[in-house]
Amino acid sequence: MTLTGQYFIAGERRGHGEIFHAYDPARGASITDIGFFSSDERDIADACAAAEDAAVSYADLPLERRAAFLEAIASEIEGLGDALLSRAAAESGLPLARLTGERGRTCGQLRLFAAEVRDGQWLKLRIDHADPARTPPKPDLRLRMIPLGPVAVFGASNFPLAFSTAGGDTASALAAGCPVVVKGHPAHPGTAELVAGAITRAAAATGMPAGVFSMVTGTGNAIGAALVADPRIQAVGFTGSRSGGEALMKIAAARPQPIPVYAEMSAINPVILLPHALASRGKALAAGYVGSLTLGSGQFCTNPGLALALEGAALDAFLTEAGALVEAQVPQTMLTAGIHSAYEKGSAALAATPEVQTIARGVHPTGPHEGRTALFSVAAKDWLAKVELQHEVFGTSSIVVRCADRHELLAVLRGLEGQLTATLHMDEADTDVARALLPVLERKVGRILANGWPTGVEVGHAINHGGPYPATSDGRTTSVGTLAIDRFLRPVAYQDLPEALLPEALREGGQGGVIARIDGAWRLA
Repeated sequence: MTLTGQYFIAGERRGHGEIFHAYDPARGASITDIGFFSSDERDIADACAAAEDAAVSYADLPLERRAAFLEAIASEIEGLGDALLSRAAAESGLPLARLTGERGRTCGQLRLFAAEVRDGQWLKLRIDHADPARTPPKPDLRLRMIPLGPVAVFGASNFPLAFSTAGGDTASALAAGCPVVVKGHPAHPGTAELVAGAITRAAAATGMPAGVFSMVTGTGNAIGAALVADPRIQAVGFTGSRSGGEALMKIAAARPQPIPVYAEMSAINPVILLPHALASRGKALAAGYVGSLTLGSGQFCTNPGLALALEGAALDAFLTEAGALVEAQVPQTMLTAGIHSAYEKGSAALAATPEVQTIARGVHPTGPHEGRTALFSVAAKDWLAKVELQHEVFGTSSIVVRCADRHELLAVLRGLEGQLTATLHMDEADTDVARALLPVLERKVGRILANGWPTGVEVGHAINHGGPYPATSDGRTTSVGTLAIDRFLRPVAYQDLPEALLPEALREGGQGGVIARIDGAWRLA
């Protein structure tokens, strides 16, 4: 498909105002083949008005049509072929193999949500029949989940496909029955335009209301701020920095009608190396740790930025092995100049902290925005005394915390901020220690792994990609997997309404094969 530099408002292309260009981080130069138009306040208002106009009609469509729309988006994205991958590679510096997998994940989660829509269990249908003989009389009550309304979705820098224009937030919001207005990420505007075109074609082909999808674009924070402040937007999906997420949360909270912001923000994802595992397979653990740390130049939200272990010969051997592996790491291109600059500052600050020991640094960069791997170590007492050591350094940097004993290990875990993941590396002889740690970890993280690595998030029904603040703004929710649909729904109860006024799914026998809770018992109609 040919790029135009335009954005999409309710099925139509637009382009006026200031021009910005994409940037190739591998070359350290702008991509000047085409300029991209910046949306203005009128565009944002029009997109939100169209989304509001579409909200009721889209929500009322049969579930089969909504599911078919999601499947059509996946097919249209696949139809873009290699042109999409090539553009995404140029704008992100990510290799084609990684982007091919990401495209598969993007389309896979769209189809997963299509199946979830058809299943209908997310409607959470409940019927309590009236009992006029009771004192006081019991009313007839029926409940279902309905969509919140228009949702603003912010594209993420580190996943130009799977967490951006047609990513998990968009897929789950559309699945819930919410129109979506995307703020395309300025780091990959060509990729965003191609995918937005695919969504627009899918909407037209399946007869969706025009305002079901729009995408606005541009640099700076004003566009996103105006989008979140628009009174027609009812929720926000965001993946990005802690500062960015908190800024959107403040705007949303200051509105006359505050709205939820589902922001995935900051995590260092502790890896706990328990004593017997470290003693029996420390070399393999070092290899796995460095491999997970450096995957994708460390630009995953589940990157292991922290490792914990007890002092001793096994930990010393681990640090020696991991240090040697780090020294051999060839730097990789980071996503943007800004991300690379923040990584350099963050790793330099750690290196300059007197209590922190630099264990190893990777090979010196030769390209313009390559991140040099950094491995540090610090005593637990110093880590506990310096809260700034908890701050995420987004990239291939990690700190190993040396704990004097199990009590100090527990103190470090209790002192952690909220995280997306925690990983236990354990042998059978470590089971009792792991059992003692689990209650602490359950309160601190959204996903607990055993003998694996946190980089890599399965998209399915039982996954949770969330965690207590500041990993996410709302630790009760997930941004990955079918439970993500719950973020964009709310319950409505109907009391003593005539059957003619009830939604079809709440009429007698109208559940259509969906499990419902009828008079307190779960039943499959």
